[in-house]
This record gives sequence, structure tokens and C-alpha cells, in this order.
Amino acid sequence: MSSSSPLPELPAIGFLTEVDTSHRAFLASFGKFVRPENGETVIEEGHAQTSLYLILSGVLHVVTTASGRSMLVAALGAGDSIGEVNVFDPANASASVIARSECLIWKITGDELATFFSADSEGGIEFMRGLLRLAGKRIRAMNTKLAESEERAAFHDFWKSGE
Repeated sequence: MSSSSPLPELPAIGFLTEVDTSHRAFLASFGKFVRPENGETVIEEGHAQTSLYLILSGVLHVVTTASGRSMLVAALGAGDSIGEVNVFDPANASASVIARSECLIWKITGDELATFFSADSEGGIEFMRGLLRLAGKRIRAMNTKLAESEERAAFHDFWKSGE
């Protein structure tokens, strides 16, 4: 990433919406603020990924390669996050994340997060509640997509059986 600089406080966005100002200010010091430039790769598909990223400003694209072709998975902006699972269960990145504008991102590793939890258990609880709410929303959205996909497949099979 291009550069890093300390900032005094994390904003109440994304999974940090419900985290108290004092806890966010303390949490900010455990991670780092990075400013990737337009076109810069933040996470590379297939490489070790052990950090959590919170997008504070800018646009990033999540891209994966299938059959030799790049496919856009998502466009992310302020309040979105990446790496919520890998910060606790490190693995290789399943997709690349590329800055599509100048961005400001807050990044924290699993070890840095564990140190924060030890230093501020109340803030850690608020942090985890936010991540769990986010995970719940994502699981519900995936369940809805799966149900809709199965419904379309059943509808297709119904009409195809009449041929």
C-alpha cells in the first residue's frame, strides 16, 4: 500500500456503528490507516490473508478469476469491510481487492485485534457484536439468494418437463 498515517479516531461506520467513541479511538491505535492509490491491489487472490479491512472512503472492487477470466464480485465503499473471517481464521484470499479510486482504509491483523481485546474487553464486546450483526446480515442475504435460485431452477425444470 502506498502510505500509512496515524489518525486519531475511527468513524462510527460499518460494523463499528454501535462501538462507543472512546473504544473506537482506542481501537484505532491497534491497527493502521492506509491510503491505496487508484489501481493498487490491496489483497491478492491466492495469497495469505490475515487482516480485517474497514473502508473509510473510496471505492474498491472485489475480483476473482474463473476459467482465466476476471469477474467482478462486488464494488465496495465507505462502511464496507473485508476479511472478517480471515482475521480469526487465516487462509488464502479467495479474491483480489483492487482500489478503484484513492481510498482510506483502516487495517488490523488478528494479533493486533487480540491485543485490543485484552486491553479493552468492553470495546472488544462491542466490536464483536458489530461483526456478528454483519455476519448475520450476510448469512440472511445468502439464504435469500439461495432460496430464489432454487425457486428459479424448479420453475425452469417445471417448464422444461413439458417439452
